[in-house]
Amino acid sequence: MFKRTLKLTLSTLLSFIVSLSLPPGLVAQAAPSPGFSNPGLPLASLFNFSGTRPDNLGVTSGELAPCPSSPNCVSSQSSDPDHQIAPFPINESPTAAIQRLQEILQQQDNAEIISAEPNYLYGEFTSRIMGFVDDVEFWADPDNNVIQVRSASRLGESDLGVNRQRIETIRSEFASPSS
Repeated sequence: MFKRTLKLTLSTLLSFIVSLSLPPGLVAQAAPSPGFSNPGLPLASLFNFSGTRPDNLGVTSGELAPCPSSPNCVSSQSSDPDHQIAPFPINESPTAAIQRLQEILQQQDNAEIISAEPNYLYGEFTSRIMGFVDDVEFWADPDNNVIQVRSASRLGESDLGVNRQRIETIRSEFASPSS
């Protein structure tokens, strides 16, 4: 009885604290995740700042969506040095490269694959504590024999370099002979 009351009180307190620091439009999205108040579920994140899935993802005319002006996005197709990141070179068929990337993402605790096609892979990464969601895309560009990449936060201004670091970590695993 005491543990259940304590969890409910802590959950309510955290919701209240977060709601004080957020703009009114985000308060509804800042509710604690179900795993926080249900002891039978693993704790994925304390909060759920998932935002709304963008409707401009995917490949259009050979391009991934451009990065917004905020510094929380990287793209191999950006010409802006703040957002630019190198694509992944491939030495195999585009389909095999995307399949290897899918296997790498499946190994990540905080990744969920949303769409996997022979030449395109889209996943969502959720931060452990706050539940922020980042959209990550990989496209096998047949004209340049590379994987074009884009990783962007849905909410906020700064990501403290998380998207760039994520892509570089995946690049390292992708380039590894054992992957």
